Amino acid sequence: MKITYRPEIDGLRAIAVISVILYHAEIPILGSEFPGGFIGVDIFFVISGYLITSIIFKELVVTGSFSIKKFYERRIRRILPVLLFVILVCLPFAWRYLVTNSFVDFSKSILFSLGFSSNFYFHNTGLEYGAEDALIKPLLHTWSLSVEEQYYIIFPMVLLIVFKYYRKYLIHILILGFSVSLGLADWGSKTYSSATFYFLHSRMWELLAGSILAYFEVKLDRRSNNKILNLTLPSVGFFLIGYSILFFNDEMFHPSFYTMPAIIGVCLIIWFSIKGEIITKILSTKFLVGIGLISYSLYLWHYPVFAFNRIIELELASLDKKFLLIFGILILSLISYFFIERPARNRKYSFYRVSKYLCTSLIIIFFFSFTIIFNHGFKDRYANKFTKDIFQSAPNILKNLVYANIVGENVRLSSDLKKRNLFLVGDSYAETLSLNLWEIYRDKFNINFSLFPGCQLILNTKRVEAKELGVILNCSIDTQQKRMNFINQTKNSIVIIFSQLPLFLEEENFNNLEYEFPVKKINSYIQNESSSLKTKMDRVKNIKRNYDLTVKKLLENNHNIILVYPMPEVGIHVPKVLMKNFKYGDYQEMFKYNNLFTISKKNYFERTKSSFELLDSLKGDNIYRVYPHKLFCDKVVKNRCITHDNNNIFYRDSHHPSLKGAEMINKLISKEIEKIQAKFK
Repeated sequence: MKITYRPEIDGLRAIAVISVILYHAEIPILGSEFPGGFIGVDIFFVISGYLITSIIFKELVVTGSFSIKKFYERRIRRILPVLLFVILVCLPFAWRYLVTNSFVDFSKSILFSLGFSSNFYFHNTGLEYGAEDALIKPLLHTWSLSVEEQYYIIFPMVLLIVFKYYRKYLIHILILGFSVSLGLADWGSKTYSSATFYFLHSRMWELLAGSILAYFEVKLDRRSNNKILNLTLPSVGFFLIGYSILFFNDEMFHPSFYTMPAIIGVCLIIWFSIKGEIITKILSTKFLVGIGLISYSLYLWHYPVFAFNRIIELELASLDKKFLLIFGILILSLISYFFIERPARNRKYSFYRVSKYLCTSLIIIFFFSFTIIFNHGFKDRYANKFTKDIFQSAPNILKNLVYANIVGENVRLSSDLKKRNLFLVGDSYAETLSLNLWEIYRDKFNINFSLFPGCQLILNTKRVEAKELGVILNCSIDTQQKRMNFINQTKNSIVIIFSQLPLFLEEENFNNLEYEFPVKKINSYIQNESSSLKTKMDRVKNIKRNYDLTVKKLLENNHNIILVYPMPEVGIHVPKVLMKNFKYGDYQEMFKYNNLFTISKKNYFERTKSSFELLDSLKGDNIYRVYPHKLFCDKVVKNRCITHDNNNIFYRDSHHPSLKGAEMINKLISKEIEKIQAKFK
């Protein structure tokens, strides 16, 4: 059943999609890149909840029944045709520009997107929305479609059951659902931020906010009829939305109580807007209504366009180019709206006819996606050995280790009493060494891993969110003590420690001053038990004191400790730099020694000065030291550190060792292990 058309709703859609696009384009506003533009997705949720509930509830009230079949037919006509078209257009670009692992990941994201479960996929792959890696995932934005569709699957069923059997309690159930979901969102944003961001249970309150408005509108057969409120509250709502977009930022807890101003603002406009009121006039202008009508196409196109641009260009586009990209997105959206979206929704075309095109597109997409996955991203797309190494530079360790429950756990892979124990301890840096180390020593030692990404082994410390005091999962004081207990269950073991120590001693990401490249602020710190350290100086003193304590506790159990010093950071994604040159045909020149992509040795030592001082200060006969920079610095070019040679690439991203880099570091470690073994002969 149709509901009365309200042009201001399309105007709200326009505000939502414009804010999201400008946010992802990183257009500078008030000194940062349109900081609260992500709130546009929340605006969409409220509007969707309002419109869908209005359709269902009006039909139930008027006819006493509701056609599930027609409802889902409308949803299919609305959602799938443009989504499939965008995916089909993205496929050749993915083939051309995505490296092997990313190509496989893209194909998996297609399948989950079409199953309306991409929110689960992106959460389970550990993708933090807004992080650097997230910006190059062409279909990341489909997580919100998945949330909406999951709501559309569950909500009509619940509404029908409640309407039939518990009709007088319907509003109570809606309000209860709203309250519980909001409570879960506020709690979860501080404790399980990723799941809270991506999952329906913590987004449902935003959809239900719109549903509650629709209930009262149908029940009362009107919205507000208070003239004073109708003339004032839409302006208040518009202010709340504008404030949220301009002054919220991605470091806030979200969704949570902090999100309420934007949601309240949308509700005020929906409920109190009337013809002739100033905000209603603004939102009903032809420009905003036009943008609102194509908002779905705009939303679908904008993220893959920005993602592929970042993949191709490596760095952020200039402001002029950003607006050119936005213009291109507008053109693509107009094409898909007039030639795909409108015809698919036109009732003169039977659903059977529309379904034939949809099924054909689905078969093509499924075929290509599964073929890409089963062929491991077609790594043989690239001719020479070096370029293959580029695409394999991100180690497959995560896949191997996650399935073995090794990452984020203390794991003992064997316990032969005749063998000495070998421990690899640290964060994601240590993780990169694990696969090769296991291959080398699995027959000689009992291999043990204590690998916690983002969490170095430092007793009496925890890693906390910079924005508040929320503890990073798996990096608490209790976790650190359990790691120490795990190691100290043994004696006379070899303990290898490798981590990104400069990050937390300097409390900022590495800035490669030789290249214009954005440097993101660190979003977490190392704190003491009470989170009471207010200054960087105090936090660094705490790290140094407890790092020394950690090493002493290991030495007390007669462990032999191998300290791996900091790896030179590059500050720019090395495989992408090399891939860019390969794409443009000059890779043979690029890989000659006189054209090596190198970094400054001086910058490296300035960055790691505090780290070297800390590690050098640790004393003991059982301490051994490994210096990765000696592998890369002053080897080919004086006072420079290389990132690759003619045959290999040494980095998987801007700072982690690649598989080859890990092998090289492990050779240095092996020399120290030989020295330790010689003591016991």
